[in-house]
Amino acid sequence: MDENEIMLPADKSSASEEVKYENVFRRGIIENPKEKLLAQHRLWLATIQHEYPMPYVPYKIGVYIRFFNQTQYSDEVYLSKHKQWFLDDIALCPRWTLVDFYIDYGSRAPHMESSKEWCRLLEDCLSGSVNLIVTQKAGNISDDPQELTLISRLLAAQTPPVAIYFISEDIFTLASYYREDMTDRDMLPDGWQVLPDDELDAPLIEGNHMPQLSVEEENTLQEGGNHAGVDS
Repeated sequence: MDENEIMLPADKSSASEEVKYENVFRRGIIENPKEKLLAQHRLWLATIQHEYPMPYVPYKIGVYIRFFNQTQYSDEVYLSKHKQWFLDDIALCPRWTLVDFYIDYGSRAPHMESSKEWCRLLEDCLSGSVNLIVTQKAGNISDDPQELTLISRLLAAQTPPVAIYFISEDIFTLASYYREDMTDRDMLPDGWQVLPDDELDAPLIEGNHMPQLSVEEENTLQEGGNHAGVDS
């Protein structure tokens, strides 16, 4: 055997249990499992025919912009150019209507409730004024995948459903391959039904007082009150 040849142990048990199947050179690096899932999803997206908002569907569009200017142009000029790109695209589709531009400022999205224009856009979606949100990238709305998933599903559950299209990621939340996820109701068992109203529901719904108690019930409550706060 060549004296310069690296000797590899035939028995893997010679490695300690905690690093036997680990890349020891990266053991100090904490991997983000969400990034791995996102990478897998991107690979899957690359294998399918993408769906996107079709020009023949009469969309009422809300364009969401997170504005942060790092160009040589002034804020006014750059924002005007940014808006014009969307105006030119929407003008190509006669059945599409631009409802409004919704513009929050800053390079990164804070929590959704802190983005005033995003909240205004959601209100317009819930009122039926907007049924398609278009924005450049998912990070404009939130950096939290769970938050993005939650709001996408809430909008998809509206009647009629509201879609989001992320241009950079080429993700359309009402695409057929997302539809099952968007409408998943597995938390409710099969055959689940709303419970019927009982005698206590009507007064609460109608804003009236609680039902009149019987004499026995009043006496029981009074006896309980008389004993309240008395040490045994």
